[in-house]
Amino acid sequence: MEVAEIFIACKKEVHYSRELILPQPALVRIVSGEMRIAGADRVYHFFAGDTVLLPRNQLGKMSKMPLNGEPCVVISLLFRKERLQQYYSSNKINPQVPKRHEPILFREHPLLKSLFNSLSPYFELANALPKDIAAYKVEEAIRVLRAIDPKVDGLFGQFEEPGKLDLVSFMEQNYMFNLPLEKFGYLTGRSLTTFKKDFKDAFKITPGRWLTQKRLELAHYQIFEKNRKPSEVYLDVGFEDLSHFSFAFKKHFGYNPTSGNAAKY
Repeated sequence: MEVAEIFIACKKEVHYSRELILPQPALVRIVSGEMRIAGADRVYHFFAGDTVLLPRNQLGKMSKMPLNGEPCVVISLLFRKERLQQYYSSNKINPQVPKRHEPILFREHPLLKSLFNSLSPYFELANALPKDIAAYKVEEAIRVLRAIDPKVDGLFGQFEEPGKLDLVSFMEQNYMFNLPLEKFGYLTGRSLTTFKKDFKDAFKITPGRWLTQKRLELAHYQIFEKNRKPSEVYLDVGFEDLSHFSFAFKKHFGYNPTSGNAAKY
């Protein structure tokens, strides 16, 4: 099923996403509430009125939270690779700015206000926005963003797949993200087979066992040193299920995550 290029989301309760790896850049406008994106080394906070351009192929976890009695409402535009390639090719634009891997936050601007005001009526439609209109509005968004900040070319105009990265450095920084090994391989520029081989050569252990150990060690630190609850920690360190986390924790350390001075559930 093809994902819409323009859509609106409303979260009346706190909503925690799983790992976020956008296959294409996305422009997000926060209408109300708060949106957080936690990367490997920092957390971004966005509030009502903020407009942020998110890069593709960057790891993070997204949370959407009501604020001041209002739900978290966001409008999103996705920029598909073929759409961006067509724009840069047809306009004979060869990006000459450095690559961008961090989100770009835009200050309020008349062009942005006009763009999103023009989108609002479409969300009253019973069906998805017609493809030709969606394509027109996405191209308008590209032109608006480039007019406001030409540096967006460093994020929009890069179409190559991830190159081969230093495996040890990448895994040490991103092990807490709950991804299949195929995705870890892709993000480090490797096939699954090559990823497993390079991983074994570097760490002398299988990826699955290493990931479990690292996540449990981080969980132990968060619970016993930072006094966090196991129910708060297990998702942050890369586990999907609390009971599985508790079982793995006890098997590894010999005691429950709630024992001793650990916080209660």
